[in-house]
Amino acid sequence: MIPPGGQLVRKTMTVTAIAAFMVGGAFFSMGTASAATTLAGTCAGSVGGSMGDTVAVQGSSVKEFVRQGAKDQVNVLTFATVWPDALADTIAGKGALNVGTVPNSAGGTIAGDAIGTVVANALKGAAGLGVLPDTQTKVLNSIKSRVAQGCGLTTIATNYVAPGAPGAGNAGTPQARTDTAPGGAAGNLSNLNPGTAGGTGGSAPMRDYGGIPTATAGTAVAPGVRYPANGTLPGDASAPQAGQGDQSGQGADVRDAGNAQSLASNGASNDVQLPMLLAVIVLAGVTAGLVRTWVLRRAG
Repeated sequence: MIPPGGQLVRKTMTVTAIAAFMVGGAFFSMGTASAATTLAGTCAGSVGGSMGDTVAVQGSSVKEFVRQGAKDQVNVLTFATVWPDALADTIAGKGALNVGTVPNSAGGTIAGDAIGTVVANALKGAAGLGVLPDTQTKVLNSIKSRVAQGCGLTTIATNYVAPGAPGAGNAGTPQARTDTAPGGAAGNLSNLNPGTAGGTGGSAPMRDYGGIPTATAGTAVAPGVRYPANGTLPGDASAPQAGQGDQSGQGADVRDAGNAQSLASNGASNDVQLPMLLAVIVLAGVTAGLVRTWVLRRAG
């Protein structure tokens, strides 16, 4: 027996469930309608679609690559368990394989490795890959390599709009610069045309160089003013120094020690000095003695 009010509760729950089902169905229908898939004619080349669309390739477009990849692993030990034709038919029956998306830019690429990975994943567990797990892995890797070598897509976003250049599109047009043209006429300098006459001729307004410092005639200081006659030049030895000596306490006469000075006598340059006269007399005496000895030896 249904307690009092039970029918009302049951009706309420039924209506709530139906409403939830309808809302959920509408939500999923909207999600399915917003998603789009762009099917490429082949696994190589270019494909156009809206930004965010899923890109898919037909399994039949990679059929021959699958067949060749499986044949590469057929040998004496695997010829009975690896079936290239069966694997090719299997991938062709998979229909459309999602391999990537159209990026949110002018274009992009879907590499052959990505397509090969999708194909290898679609063939996992298929008949004809071999019995041993090691054999199946080698066959799938060989198929993936063949597909990667032969496939590769360039995606083109058909609804991409390049950012507007400055002054074009909805980016806003900057205000044209207004300046004073030659002749005092105010106008738009962007409309200047070479070779035209008048205030808007093909020349730019004169530049203002007033802010550049320049020398003014008649203001130069004469050397006599900068260096007075009774003044001293920097480094003059006769000028008074700062202090009576240097840091060691030595005076100017000690500090200047070591300077070379001439020691020549005050006599005339053509005078014969006493040392020279004595040298000449000694040389004459020695020469006379040698001559005398030579003569005596010859005479004897």
